[in-house]
Amino acid sequence: MEDMLNSAKVFKEDLYRQLSRIGKCLSSDKRLEILNVLSQGSKTVEKLAACTDMNIANVSRHLQVLLDAKLVKFTKKGTYAIYSLADPEIVNFLSSLWRISEKQLPDIGRIKEDFLNNLDDVQTLTMDEVMEKLNTDSILLVDLRPKEEYEAGHIAGAISAPMEDLDVLMRELPQDAEIIAYCRGPLCVYSALAAQKLQSEGFTAFRMEEGLNEWQEHFQ
Repeated sequence: MEDMLNSAKVFKEDLYRQLSRIGKCLSSDKRLEILNVLSQGSKTVEKLAACTDMNIANVSRHLQVLLDAKLVKFTKKGTYAIYSLADPEIVNFLSSLWRISEKQLPDIGRIKEDFLNNLDDVQTLTMDEVMEKLNTDSILLVDLRPKEEYEAGHIAGAISAPMEDLDVLMRELPQDAEIIAYCRGPLCVYSALAAQKLQSEGFTAFRMEEGLNEWQEHFQ
């Protein structure tokens, strides 16, 4: 019996040790940001560096840790390494991590509130409210993410309007339409900034906090 109990103890310790590999990997805010960016689509090291405001060397080091934990993978395309999430389930894991963090950490709510309070009259719609509005003909849903992320997948009916091109694209938008902006999800504030910009130009505009991944999870 003692041998069996010792064997069970070793089994448990081995499993927790393996689980801790993921926990240690996620202890970096920058690695979490990389995972969030990759949840929108595959990226090169260079693109990840641009998205996360890091240099290529730092991104590469973080990617090595994520590779060791089997959270990302890569393929070669010529001289470039293209990184992606190792499994679609990681998207659900990141969504769960966000929901738990938002619920358990009051600082997250305070940070969001402080930011939005600095924006004039920006209204946030729930996903259900957006879906209801999409049933009318006067709604435009705009995807503020980079073009390649939009092309990799987007909410049905959304048009591509990358944030850096918004000033130009506004000239082509119908002034009488109601516009709903979304970006990469709760950790991206472009939807709020875009809604404020659109309102300042005379449009009726709203933001949706969630992005494509949350939309797909909500309506699947």
